[in-house]
Amino acid sequence: MWKKLGGHALLLAGLVLVGNAFINHATAAETGFRKLTTRASYLNGFGPATPPIGFVDFCGRHPSECRSVGPARQRVIRLTPQRWALLKQVNAYINHSVKPMTDDEIYGRPEVWEYPANGRGDCEDYVLEKKRYLEALGLPAEAMMIAVVLDEKGGGHAVLLVRTDRGDLALDNRRERILPWNRTGYTYLMRQSQKHPGRWVALTRRSIADNRFFGRNR
Repeated sequence: MWKKLGGHALLLAGLVLVGNAFINHATAAETGFRKLTTRASYLNGFGPATPPIGFVDFCGRHPSECRSVGPARQRVIRLTPQRWALLKQVNAYINHSVKPMTDDEIYGRPEVWEYPANGRGDCEDYVLEKKRYLEALGLPAEAMMIAVVLDEKGGGHAVLLVRTDRGDLALDNRRERILPWNRTGYTYLMRQSQKHPGRWVALTRRSIADNRFFGRNR
């Protein structure tokens, strides 16, 4: 686990902060945990989808993040009160530590998927950072999937889905509260495949091969 962190001192420092917050707030988080529905709902796909171009470029720079996971491992995690608290703390920590900025503002071009640059990023960058933190803290990569959605105003957005025995939960940079996917108010277009994180599956029957929804929102 720690080998993946390499020389990322900022990530390691963040993990320490998250760990401290987890210890301090695990008991308080149990209240929200008890309110979660026991009726699990999952986002199943309709077939292959064309990955967002920004994600394809990200895989070119970080190929180890997009390789096949091989034989099936733990693709559904048991959501204990402790794991629920950990999800809440990582979600809140990244939401507060990253300043929302567009790719045009950061890189001078649209549709760049990357770990937050100097504490700045858009929605996809928040998602990548949360996935990296949670994996380093012990959650299986196969239980986490990036999903591309349309928000309430029809704009493109991305969230991190964590597959649990209580359903798919959405970690979102626009809200502190972690919700089941079907209570976010979003229209889900596509998500990563659990079997192969470099591949994507469609979540609607309409054609979503184009990428016109991506790269515009924070």
